[in-house]
Amino acid sequence: MNKRNFSTLSYFSHISDIFFFLCGIIMLSSEIWKQFALTFTLGGGSYNWWYFPFQLCSIPMYILLAYPWLRHKNARLTILAFLMCYCLLGGIAVFADTSGLHYPLPALTIHSYLWHILLIIIGFTAGFTYICTLRSDKEKTLFSRTLLSAFPLRPFLYSTLLYLSCCLIAELLNLSLDKFGTINMFYINPDYRMQQVIFRNLLPFLGNTGVILLYIASTVLGAFLFFLLWKLVWRLSLRSRSGRGRRF
Repeated sequence: MNKRNFSTLSYFSHISDIFFFLCGIIMLSSEIWKQFALTFTLGGGSYNWWYFPFQLCSIPMYILLAYPWLRHKNARLTILAFLMCYCLLGGIAVFADTSGLHYPLPALTIHSYLWHILLIIIGFTAGFTYICTLRSDKEKTLFSRTLLSAFPLRPFLYSTLLYLSCCLIAELLNLSLDKFGTINMFYINPDYRMQQVIFRNLLPFLGNTGVILLYIASTVLGAFLFFLLWKLVWRLSLRSRSGRGRRF
């Protein structure tokens, strides 16, 4: 075991814990400001359930506050997998159609853009933390090429269960709070036609329910493609590491 490498990986993990927690605090604080601005500055004191903070891009705000306190390795890997796949997907995909980022109040528009840019930064940080966590865990036991080549799929599967659980909660919120106003968490409320770009064009062929199910499945597929990209990064890092070992 290379003690210097292990120390560096542990230090990076510690710094990432601080980074994630600070991001969670910043996101929560800015979300509270956003809700007040939407309710009192734009809404005249009337709350608009459309902006209730439970979209895919809102979930990281909640889990980032909990992540540094998790000590079970599998739980931490699951959260990292969610951030580096689903969070990153949500942060990038929104720029395919930025109409939802614009508000009558310029400060809210700026907030929306910065929020999703931060999601992308968090996603990349989570990916590298995931890799460092795996490498640190392997080096603590045995520096073996066989062990280091493992890039477990289970954390992604658990993160997908987390995503699907959030979809279920979002649907319960949609159906329960519909009577209080317009609400469409995760954009899967069956009472509203799908609005997401590309998917809305499939409504005449699949119907609203079919498009919603396709949207959920496509999100899982998109997140899995990101997981495969991270696996490629992992293998390239191993190849680079192996090359340095032979050279010296």
